[in-house]
Amino acid sequence: MEERRDAETIEIDLLELMGVLLGQIWLIMGIGMFVALAAFAISRYLITPTYESTTKIYILNKNENTTVTYSDVQLGSQLTKDYRELIGSRYVLEEVIQNLGLDLEYKELQRKVSVGTPEDTRVIYITVKDKDSVMAMNIANSVRETAGRHIENVMDIDAVNVVETANMPTEKASPSCMRWTLIGGVLGCLAVCAVILVKYLLDDTVKSSEDIEKYLGLSTLALIPVQEDESEKAKRHRKKKTSVKQERRS
Repeated sequence: MEERRDAETIEIDLLELMGVLLGQIWLIMGIGMFVALAAFAISRYLITPTYESTTKIYILNKNENTTVTYSDVQLGSQLTKDYRELIGSRYVLEEVIQNLGLDLEYKELQRKVSVGTPEDTRVIYITVKDKDSVMAMNIANSVRETAGRHIENVMDIDAVNVVETANMPTEKASPSCMRWTLIGGVLGCLAVCAVILVKYLLDDTVKSSEDIEKYLGLSTLALIPVQEDESEKAKRHRKKKTSVKQERRS
């Protein structure tokens, strides 16, 4: 019986909290929309956009210029991680910095360059992020050319084939205005809900006879209504009488 009562109490409390939130739904939606618009404005006008340019290469190691065998393909798949390490190596990136005359350190350029390989393929993607779309394309092409020569020398590869040269990005990769707007709206609504619930839970004042029965376990015998309008009228009537008496005396 006690467990059942506890379960009922928890259910009533949850419903009560839902009622509190529904009572403030317009406030929650209003602040959520305001935060969403603020997030949209920040992502659209204040944050500098970043562009991405991608180039693709294909590496296949042939044994003495013979036809490609299954062992060649399997070995090439195993060596993909080695190729990724060579592309992002200090030697390649420092040469790219020198060739393009970039005012960057090795670590800074390394954060701009990412190397990936789609699953079950041997095509290697080299993606460069930069605030300048033209610079992103130039860096990607330079990394591809420098890394190709470096891979040929280190791994004794016949050739590194270019699948696709770096593109000229026309649309920004980040920030996403839609994503920022949605996240801002959700966070704004959650923050308002948290403030409302905390304020409600910390308020331990008794507001009705139901609260007395609920929290104190006492039943109310009677209620005395307070009519504020009549009391205010009585006060005004008394003030008028005193003012009339003062005028008569004067």
